[in-house]
Amino acid sequence: MKVLKDNFYERLDRFLRRELSDLKLSSIYKLLRKGNVRVNGERVKDGSSRLKIGDVIHVVFSGDPSRLKRLEETRELTPHEIPLVILFEDDLIVAVDKPSGISVHPGKGIQIVTLIEGLMAYGDARGFVPRPVHRLDKHTSGVIVFAKSPEAARELSRLFREREVEKGYYTLVKGIPEENRKLISRREKFVESMAFEVEKCFESVSLLWVDLFTGKKHQIRRQLSEAGYPVVGDDVYGDRDFNRDFKKITGLKRYFLHCSRLSFTRENGKRIEIASHLAVDLQKVLVNLK
Repeated sequence: MKVLKDNFYERLDRFLRRELSDLKLSSIYKLLRKGNVRVNGERVKDGSSRLKIGDVIHVVFSGDPSRLKRLEETRELTPHEIPLVILFEDDLIVAVDKPSGISVHPGKGIQIVTLIEGLMAYGDARGFVPRPVHRLDKHTSGVIVFAKSPEAARELSRLFREREVEKGYYTLVKGIPEENRKLISRREKFVESMAFEVEKCFESVSLLWVDLFTGKKHQIRRQLSEAGYPVVGDDVYGDRDFNRDFKKITGLKRYFLHCSRLSFTRENGKRIEIASHLAVDLQKVLVNLK
C-alpha cells in the first residue's frame, strides 16, 4: 500500500484502519504489536508513527487471514430478562443506567444478549416496545434513554438531532490541561463540538467533566485525543503503553468514560433531568489514584 494524497493519514494506525477496513481493530493493533507492519521496509510497532506521502506500507501475515476480519453475521432481536437499573420512567420514555461491557443492540459479530433485548423483555411485561433514540458505545457506562412509542421516538430523535439534549460525561484523560476548553472539529459535511472542565488533577491524569454538544461516533475519545489528552484506557485513540501501565496500577479494564447526565425539555414543556452516579469500577480507579 502506498500513501497518496487521497488516502493520507498522518498516523500509521489510522491509515491502516482506513485501508484495511475489513479487519477488526484488534487485529490491526495485534499486527502492529507483533511487528507484522513495515514502513518503507522497516518494521514499525508504534501505531502513532507518522507517515508522509510516498511512504510504502507492507503488512506481512502467514496465518489464516479470515481470522483477522470483522464478523459479518447478525441475528434477530430476542427478548431476554437481564438485570436493569431504571433511572427514570414515565408513560413515554424509560432511562436505564447502562453498565460497561454490554452493547446497546446486536451488530456484526455480536451474539451475546444486548441492552435492547433486555428492554424488550422489560417492555413485554409492561405493554410497550422500547425504541432506541441514541446510543452509547459498548464500554461506555451511564444514562441511555429509550422511547416507549413511535410518537415519543420521533420527539426524542428530533431533540437529539436539533441538539436540544444536554449531555454530560465524566472522563479521565492522560495529561494535565492548563485550562477549560471548547473543542470544535470540522469533518467533511459536519461540525463536532464539545467543552470540558477540569474537575481534579492527579500526577499524570485529569478527571474532566465534558459537555457534549454534538454526538458523533467516538467523538469524545477522538476529539480529546486530537487535543493532546487521550482518554485513559482507550487503545484506539489513546496511548496503549500508558494504558497498560495504568491498568497495572489501578485495575482499570476499559476506557474511562461515563454518561452522567441527560436533560431536555419535552414538547409539552415538562423538564426531564436524568442522572447516573459514576460507575463503581471507575470510582475504584479514582480511589486508587489518591
